[in-house]
Amino acid sequence: MATQKLYAGVKLREIRGRLALTQKSFADKLGVSLPYLNQMENNHRPVSAAVVLALAQEFGLDVTELTVGESERLVSDMREALADPVFTAATPPLADLRLAASNAPALARAFLDLHRAYRQNHERLASLDEALGREDAGLKPSPWEEVRDFFHYCDNYIDAVDRAAEHFATSAGPKRDVIRLAEDLLHRQGVALHYDDTPAIRRYDPAARRLVISARAQDATRRFQLLYQLALLTQNDLLEATLDFARFSTPEARDIAKIGLANYFAGAALLPYRAFLEAARETRHDLERLADLFGASIEQVAHRLSTLQRPGAKGIPFFFVRVDQAGTITKRHSATRLQFARFGGACPLWNVHQAFETPGKFLRQFVETPDGVRYLCLAREVSKPGGAFLAPVRRYAIGLGCEVRHASEMVYADGLDPRGRFEPIGISCRICERATCHQRSVPPLERRLKVNPDSRDLLPYEIAE
Repeated sequence: MATQKLYAGVKLREIRGRLALTQKSFADKLGVSLPYLNQMENNHRPVSAAVVLALAQEFGLDVTELTVGESERLVSDMREALADPVFTAATPPLADLRLAASNAPALARAFLDLHRAYRQNHERLASLDEALGREDAGLKPSPWEEVRDFFHYCDNYIDAVDRAAEHFATSAGPKRDVIRLAEDLLHRQGVALHYDDTPAIRRYDPAARRLVISARAQDATRRFQLLYQLALLTQNDLLEATLDFARFSTPEARDIAKIGLANYFAGAALLPYRAFLEAARETRHDLERLADLFGASIEQVAHRLSTLQRPGAKGIPFFFVRVDQAGTITKRHSATRLQFARFGGACPLWNVHQAFETPGKFLRQFVETPDGVRYLCLAREVSKPGGAFLAPVRRYAIGLGCEVRHASEMVYADGLDPRGRFEPIGISCRICERATCHQRSVPPLERRLKVNPDSRDLLPYEIAE
């Protein structure tokens, strides 16, 4: 099988800019001519093995940075957007989309922003009972989606915040008693901490300097909420500097992002990077053992595994997703080539939907996506009780997975036959190319249909080749 050539011009230019080097200086350090570097930076020539080696030796670069998943995510997002019926012309070839994602990522994101704006406007027009007669019914970007995309395209890894949280956790000593340290720091800041029987999970009164955390909440939740509040009170300058760098378009998006960054600090302090990565490898990524070791929940551990993307010290690339009982994706992140639908739910053949039928148990599944990549998928139902008989219980299912080439590093692969059946799944029905899926809900928008009134199979139509 021929080795795939590596075209990474945008990444080379980004690395050179980060190092503040001219093209000539960069070429000299890499041991190549200036014209050769220029051709590589413009994707006219692939990055050679000698250049990859020089990047690692000269700059200590984690060479996996050259193949990070941003281009694949952009291609996936563009394919989904172009499947919209508004695009009546033929869909651009996949090769063209990959060229756009590699050579002009800013243009690709601008296209996605434009399509998202169109969808938002279309949805508002469809809700005339809300839109008619309102002064604020004009087109506005969704703050929630803007923040989601910020984390999505950062690989859900924020280096400065992650390292600050790890430094905090390290200062707690060898026993990693981050909660006692957090309580001490809050006390020094004049904050009174109380655990009360209150329905609110967390409530902070800045005037009275009083923090109340619900005694009803599970222990992992209480720990997380304490660290979240600590982040807001002691890491404000860092959070604000990160927000300034992100340049969100609305105050609402900035506010939502600040909550996300404080949550990130809390998770990274509870599960500090190097200690957690080492424990993950030692336990072969056993979620229950990791949760017990760090005093965290199964969901917190699964989410943290998907963020271990620090340059030079990366963990297994995982995807993580959380869905509600209606199948709606409420959290999503992927450090793998598998990307989730930006609108709607996940593929119904995926085991994450079956997890609600077996509460408290892990489901394992081998799957294959239309691009031929195979994954080991793990799914489990998680419940969040309200702490009282009449309090509502929130139920979700979480999914975690990696490519099968990493399966041997997962305890959940034990006893499974990698030569067995791989369930064929897709991203969403409207862009899935599979012609014979018995669970298809809508036809693929990129393919022609054959309708025969005299014949009926699983579907009332055939998908033309």
